Amino acid sequence: MAVGVFAGIPVRDYDSALEWYKRLLGAEPAFCPNEIEAVWQLAEDRYVYIIQDPDRAGGAVSMIWVDDPVAEVARISGRGLEPVDVEKHDSVWKYVFHDSDGNETGIGGDVSTTG
Repeated sequence: MAVGVFAGIPVRDYDSALEWYKRLLGAEPAFCPNEIEAVWQLAEDRYVYIIQDPDRAGGAVSMIWVDDPVAEVARISGRGLEPVDVEKHDSVWKYVFHDSDGNETGIGGDVSTTG
């Protein structure tokens, strides 16, 4: 069975959200299927997208697992975004980011395997 993931994040203002997510993810979208959606490919068959949907904006919760969360968050900070919180569960840390709508994106992973 082939498995792919598309995780959607509803936003109120597409243009401002697009700029914020480009800074968070460190890249331009892989493609924009229309004027209210932008899609980033995180890994093979794994995507995250924003969609302008004001009625549902603000309720998304997602987590992106990375090999070195400390280094990834340092890169994100270098692009002008700071986490609002960090959750530490032994060696697994999750840095919490909120977009202007309140959608939560966690950047996390096992910090014992880094450094």
